[in-house]
Amino acid sequence: MPRKGLPLVALTLAMASLAMPAPAVAQEGAAQPVILAPDTQGTPGERAAATLAQMRLAEKLTLLKGYFATDFPPVKFKAPEQARYGSAGYVPGIARLGIPPQWQADAGLGVATQGGAAEKRARTALPSGLATAATWDPALAYAGGAMIGAEARADGFNVLLGGSVNLMREPRNGRNFEYAGEDPLLAGTMVGAQIAGVQSNHVISTAKHFAVNDQETDRNSGNFLLDEAALRMSDLLAFQFAFEKGDPGAAMCAYNLFDGLHACEQPFLLTQVLRNEWGWPGYVMSDWGAVHSTAPAANAGLDQESGYGLQMDDWFGREKLETALAAGEIDEARIDLMAESILRSMFAHGLIDDPASEGHAIDFAAHQAVSRADAEGGIVLLKNEGGILPLAQDAKVIAVIGGHADKGVLSGGGSSQVYPDGTNAVPGIAPTSWPGPVVYYPSSPLEELGKLLPGARFGFADGSDPAAAARLAKDADLVVVFGTQWASESIDVAMALDGDQDALIGAVADANPNTVVVLETGGPVMMPWADKVPAILEAWYPGRAGGEAIANVLAGKVNPSGRLPATFPKSLDQLPYPGEPRKGTVTYSEGATVGYKWFASKGLEPLFPFGHGLSYTSFRVEPPKAPGGAQPELPGFLLAGTQGALTALVNVTNIGERAGSDVVQIYVSGPPEAGWEAPRRLGGFTKVSLEAGEDKLVGIAIDPRLLAVWDEGNPGWSRKAGRYTVTIARDAADPGISQAIELPALHLPPEWKP
Repeated sequence: MPRKGLPLVALTLAMASLAMPAPAVAQEGAAQPVILAPDTQGTPGERAAATLAQMRLAEKLTLLKGYFATDFPPVKFKAPEQARYGSAGYVPGIARLGIPPQWQADAGLGVATQGGAAEKRARTALPSGLATAATWDPALAYAGGAMIGAEARADGFNVLLGGSVNLMREPRNGRNFEYAGEDPLLAGTMVGAQIAGVQSNHVISTAKHFAVNDQETDRNSGNFLLDEAALRMSDLLAFQFAFEKGDPGAAMCAYNLFDGLHACEQPFLLTQVLRNEWGWPGYVMSDWGAVHSTAPAANAGLDQESGYGLQMDDWFGREKLETALAAGEIDEARIDLMAESILRSMFAHGLIDDPASEGHAIDFAAHQAVSRADAEGGIVLLKNEGGILPLAQDAKVIAVIGGHADKGVLSGGGSSQVYPDGTNAVPGIAPTSWPGPVVYYPSSPLEELGKLLPGARFGFADGSDPAAAARLAKDADLVVVFGTQWASESIDVAMALDGDQDALIGAVADANPNTVVVLETGGPVMMPWADKVPAILEAWYPGRAGGEAIANVLAGKVNPSGRLPATFPKSLDQLPYPGEPRKGTVTYSEGATVGYKWFASKGLEPLFPFGHGLSYTSFRVEPPKAPGGAQPELPGFLLAGTQGALTALVNVTNIGERAGSDVVQIYVSGPPEAGWEAPRRLGGFTKVSLEAGEDKLVGIAIDPRLLAVWDEGNPGWSRKAGRYTVTIARDAADPGISQAIELPALHLPPEWKP
């Protein structure tokens, strides 16, 4: 959700708001007080219907319009309830019926404060969404969601505008750090788990941005085209997994156009897919300012407009909705369905039975521990030649260079920005206003390394002078150099480190071959210096306790276990569209061949493949052994189930000398006649923690949709009969251990669920 405007505009809005009428519920008097909603009985749907039957038209319309109550306050609310301080949105409640307001906060990485608030709410920041996806651990994603949901509720919020599922089609998308990578199964599983964690606090989570919102360039007016089968097998499949696993109370439609219509008035997305096929009972809210009509949007499936007030056209304001009703452009049955969907989610997720209130204490130490565990689980050891990591405990002189590592760790900008307790560790970096400010969390990797390696003498250079940094590096036993890339909502970024950091790293590596590079980036970056350094660690944006997490991994207190949720290309010419992100009408001609599928289909070798990640120990991953240690007869490690499901049985052994965690990855391949978009797909995964010498047998289910294609002629998921291959692999490029299996033809209808 963007935040725009200048001080003069804000002043104009504030002055104009004095003359605006209060929302309908405040004007409709409090006569005949009725407290109905908490006393209704039955399912959430039945309770919503019973409440709706008692509502006046003006009260129904009240639920359909949200306000940006901080940066663009549209009205001085006269209702007893008020918008929360620094909030992203506010929907007035209906006190007569016991319906609380919807107090809405950004976002998926923590409880954010909007830029217009004079004081910023200090709250716990999770690592970036991409970092959480890199854990490949739904339990960590759930714990992170539960943590930010708890902080949201402690501040009196009951709707959290987080749950970002958009696939990484464009590695330069400035918002990739909020998302969960390039694969539908991984992204949908991880975001679904986070949504479930948020909602465990009686807080609605919002799956967004629905759909095909895969770049920031021209995001408000770009028309993105993708054929239906490819859409179903990529972007929509990611959302489908997230909806099935997380059951979000709300979905947020996107800014962009899809197939010639704005996403918030696209009936194919909002009604045919969400409602009719997936059977999802929640409500659709718009992104802020993403509505462009009244009747077309309402009839397409939009339930609630989130807006900026006077700056926008107020499409779902009472006056326009009543005019559309009077003209017959919308019928009251549609209004009822919109209001009922909102009420149903409020009942289903506890907003009415367990109302939120402000002022509750927060256990920040416990929440920072959740953030740190997430960061540690998502840090990816990309390279470790000669076992230079973990850092030697007997190292005498260590040089730390760049990345403001003496002060803190970087975060991404935009509406997801969470402000830390204390102050921005490195204030004043441009941009200092939207889409900034650039914020560093006060968690210094240098300081934390000093605690873990008390026998070492540390030197620090900020990296602004490469020659000085090289001199410091030359005299050290080893060097840790930090590279950063700042990214934000509303912009796209180069697939590279900011400024001249590549030259800095090259100069440092030339001065000292024992150089470790730690990256804090919003997504994949090119590494022209990769062959010069023995070790590379991808730390993403590691959150509030990120400095401690990085130090713990570097020093070996924590064994790295992250795996890449996205392919790291060697160069721009390996991308489907090497030029600048495109504007206007954009056809995604690569279809469902996103990320590692593109690389495999084109025979390209990436810098680091999807799923890649190293450890300080070693694992053996193989089919299970029969009694006595013999390898089993075919069907080997595959078990067939009902409705075309398969389960892969895998034995994992830690054959090293340290405890650690491995990510078991299962890839599937279809026969040539199956018509797949790429040679292989991720079919399943699980993260396994093992002590040294320990082994475990795990079963990994393979969703039958991942063995099928979308059939437009006979809508649903169709699998041709033939010989399919299931592979246990280290990453998307690893040949692995494969087994073929003959599968019969299968067709699953659009509404099929596991």
